[in-house]
Amino acid sequence: MTRIAACIEYDGTAYSGWRRQGHIHNTVQEKLELALSSVANESIIAQCAGRTDKGVHATMQVVHFDTQAARAERSWIRGTNTLLPDDIAVKWVKNVDDDFHARFSATGRQYHYVIDNSPIDSGAVNRHRVTWDYRPLDIERMQEAGNFLLGEHDFTSFRAAACQSKTPVKTIRRLEFEKRGDFIILVIEANAFLHHMVRNIVGVLTAIGAGERDISWCQEVLKARDRRAGEVTAKPHGLYLTRVDYPDVFQLPETRSGIILLS
Repeated sequence: MTRIAACIEYDGTAYSGWRRQGHIHNTVQEKLELALSSVANESIIAQCAGRTDKGVHATMQVVHFDTQAARAERSWIRGTNTLLPDDIAVKWVKNVDDDFHARFSATGRQYHYVIDNSPIDSGAVNRHRVTWDYRPLDIERMQEAGNFLLGEHDFTSFRAAACQSKTPVKTIRRLEFEKRGDFIILVIEANAFLHHMVRNIVGVLTAIGAGERDISWCQEVLKARDRRAGEVTAKPHGLYLTRVDYPDVFQLPETRSGIILLS
């Protein structure tokens, strides 16, 4: 058996998230596994770095799978992409040692969350690619509040009830806002994330940015360790998995991460 790592990107609009779900057949995992299985001429099971929700996108999702098939890297990429829907694509593949695991070997993950902060919803093109918020948002207030979340904390208040993580304690290494025209972009990096963690953080920070809550409220929510203390969960459309970090020993190809926005 050979273990292979791969990087894929996808527009999550049409899918019920990454994870295969029994009777639900429109998941990214199922589409990828069907394509890989056809190329390998055997059943393939793919493990991912981060399970994205329904409607969430990825520009750098890393997976691994085991196979007895001997194929050139170019054949894996071209063959699989030919069989995949247009909104899912393999960017690279690489043979890796058996101790590599897409999820458990990862040392960090990065997400972008994109908000269209224009007063009128211009969602004809970006409807499923960004989240529209008509409230004028003050990114300086959002940044000041977000700084309370930096470092290692118990993020129970930002955790979905269905989260299966063994611990709510995570370490946020970076949380920064950027403004491009009418777009506000949150870049957030952590060693790992809880289910709905980024979207719940966005819900709190946008309420503060809109002036509906005090800046200190973010710290109060964090300390409460109670999901009921937070704000509504932000929509999935503006969320992108944009980078997964691994130790250099695995020598994975560099991947250009991030998203393209029209100013």
